[in-house]
Amino acid sequence: MRYLNRSRRSLLISLIAAALAGVLVYVVYVLQVYQVELQQTMQVVVPKDFIRAGTMISSDMVELRAVQKGSYTNSMITDAKEIVGQEALIPLGTHEPILKWKVNRYHLLPNDRQATFQIPKEYVLSVSNGIRAGDRVRVYLSASDGSSRKLLDQEITVASVKSSANVEVDNPKNSNLQSKVDGDTEKMYASRLEANGAIDQINLNLKEEEWLEIDRLCSTKKSKLVIAFSATSILEPQ
Repeated sequence: MRYLNRSRRSLLISLIAAALAGVLVYVVYVLQVYQVELQQTMQVVVPKDFIRAGTMISSDMVELRAVQKGSYTNSMITDAKEIVGQEALIPLGTHEPILKWKVNRYHLLPNDRQATFQIPKEYVLSVSNGIRAGDRVRVYLSASDGSSRKLLDQEITVASVKSSANVEVDNPKNSNLQSKVDGDTEKMYASRLEANGAIDQINLNLKEEEWLEIDRLCSTKKSKLVIAFSATSILEPQ
């Protein structure tokens, strides 16, 4: 009888030990799988070099880099097309994953080195009719002495264009700015075929030195500005 009880206890202990061993093996397996998952990488968008706040991000400024899956968050950007055309709200460090809240597609406001200047009418010789808020424009100087030239090296962002009734010039049925936000190139193009008025006032986001140069040259009344629409406003990724 005692031998039978001892055998039962031994069998029970063996079963418990086997069960614990099985649990231990399973736990080790789960931990190993978890470690493997942590070691897996994902491609995220990072700056190739330091990007200043207020910079419009182009495709040549960013690249894809691998990060461990365990350090990946949903706020990181994995598609470079998603960030091209957006503006850096804060400085972006070299090879640092770009988070969605650090960039903004709505770049009508001036950056930290700019201000929005309304260009006096007497300074302007001509403005392209197709210009809308949010567009990029090229600024040229038309001089009476024949020294006409491109005035600013880089394209400038248009903060707003107003009609003589002080209303934003746009297609009331198909807003260009809303189409830009939606990334709808076809609607952006179509919206320029109809407008609720002719351009009477134009506001540009300029650096202080850019505005002072314009004022110095045009205040003499010997030179005027030609503000031309740039097709990159539509054709480049928004």
